[in-house]
Amino acid sequence: MYKYTHESVVDADIETTFQWFEHEGSFRRLMPPWEVAEEVRADDSLEVGSQRVFRFPAPGAPFLKMTWVAEHTAYDPPNHFADTMIKGPFWSWNHDHNLSEVDGTTTVKDEVTYQVPFGPLGNLADRILGGFLVKGRISRMFKARELRLQRDLKEHSKFSHLERKRILVAGSSGLIGTQLVAFLDTGGHDVWRLVRREAEEGSKELSWYPDKGILNPNDIEGFDVIIHLGGAGIGDKRWNNKRKKLIIDSRKHSTTLLSDTMSKLEKKPEAFIVASAIGYYGNRDDEELTEDSPPGDGFLTETVIQWESYADSARDAGIRVVNTRNGIVLSAAGGALGRMLLPWKMGGGGPLAGGKQWMSWISLDDEIYAIHHLMMNLDCEGAFNLTAPEPVRQKTFSKTLGKVLRRPAFAPIPGFAMKILFGELAGPLLIEGQKVMPKRIQEAGYEFLHKDLESALRDSLGIWR
Repeated sequence: MYKYTHESVVDADIETTFQWFEHEGSFRRLMPPWEVAEEVRADDSLEVGSQRVFRFPAPGAPFLKMTWVAEHTAYDPPNHFADTMIKGPFWSWNHDHNLSEVDGTTTVKDEVTYQVPFGPLGNLADRILGGFLVKGRISRMFKARELRLQRDLKEHSKFSHLERKRILVAGSSGLIGTQLVAFLDTGGHDVWRLVRREAEEGSKELSWYPDKGILNPNDIEGFDVIIHLGGAGIGDKRWNNKRKKLIIDSRKHSTTLLSDTMSKLEKKPEAFIVASAIGYYGNRDDEELTEDSPPGDGFLTETVIQWESYADSARDAGIRVVNTRNGIVLSAAGGALGRMLLPWKMGGGGPLAGGKQWMSWISLDDEIYAIHHLMMNLDCEGAFNLTAPEPVRQKTFSKTLGKVLRRPAFAPIPGFAMKILFGELAGPLLIEGQKVMPKRIQEAGYEFLHKDLESALRDSLGIWR
C-alpha cells in the first residue's frame, strides 16, 4: 500500500471552501484537462453513499476507455469528507479530504492511499517509466486541482456580494460550455442546460429544437441570464456549400429563436450572452485590432456579422446583449490545441504556412472567467474580444509548444499542402490571421490569468517545468 499527501492553501474560509467541493460542478473543475475525462454521473452531494462516475483514456492507450466509480464513505462538514474507488484501474484507492482554517485561510490536505495493479511489479514498472503510470500522474493531477481550486474561489469572491443568478446555458456540452456550467455551479448559481433532445427526468435540463423552431416560452421564463454557445463547428469539417449553409443556419435558427422568445416574455432576462468570433475582423496582416476596428471580408466575417445581428430582437426589447468574440481557446481536452497534441508528441510539429500569421489565443480558464466577469458586470454590453493580451505569430506558437512538450518544431506544413488537406477553410482558419487585442474587457476591469502563451500551455498540459 502506498500513500500520497498534498496540501493546498486557499484564501477563503473553511465554510466557503467546503461548499465549493459540495457542488456537483467541482468534480468537473477538479479534473485536469489533459486527462480528457468524460463525466458520466456526479451526484450533487458529498454525503455517504453518493457517487461520481467518469471515463478516461487508459495510459499509453488513448483509444481504450476506463471507468472510474468513486463512492463517498465519510462526511463531516466543513472539516472532512472521503471517497473510495469501487471500480477503476487501481487495486485500491482511498482518498481523504481534510480541511482546517486559520485566520480566514483554509488548508485542504489530500491523503490518498492506493495499491497499483500487480503490487510490487506494478510499482517497479512505474519507477522504470519515470512515474508516468502512477506517481508522476498523481502529482500532476493534484497540482492542477490546487491551482483550479485557488483560482475558482478567487474569481467567485470578486462577486460574492451580489445575488446568485438563475442561468440557462445552450451549447453546454461543448469545450467551453462544459467548464462554464461547472464553474458557475461551484459559485452557487442555479444553472440549467438547454439541450437538443428530451430532457432527463430530475435533471436541470430543458429541451428545445431550434431547427424546428420549437422552444417553450414558459420554460425560459424567470431566468436572469441566458448564455448561448451553440452552433455547428466552423473548423470541424471541410467547407462546401452544404457545410457553409449549416454553419450559418445553425447560428441563425438557434440565436433568433432564443432572442425572439425572450423578447416577448413578461419577465425578461437581464442579460443575453452570445458566443461570437474574431473572424469578424477577417485577414488583416499586422494590423492591431480592437472592438473599434471595422469588419473585414470573407465568409467568416459575413457569418459573424449576421450571427451578432440575430440577437437584435433581444436588444430592442431592452435586454443587455453581450457578444463574446472568441479567439483560439487553448485546452488539452479539445479544440485546436487538442487536435495538435498527437502529431506534436510524435515529433511531427512545426510552423504552418510559413508561420508569419498572427494567432489570437486565450486559455480556457480565462475564457470561463471572462464570461463570468461580463455576466456579473451590469455595465458590460456589446462586443468583447476574448483573446489574451499577447497574441503571437504562428511560428512563435509552434516554437513555444515544442518547448513545453520537449519536442522538435521543425516539421513545417506549407500553405499549399494545407489547402489540399483542408480545402477552403485552410485560408481563414489556418493560413491567415488576426492580431486581436482584448481592449474592452480589460477596460471593464478583467485581469487575465494567462497573459503569455507559455504559461497557458504549461497550465493546460500540466507541464509546469
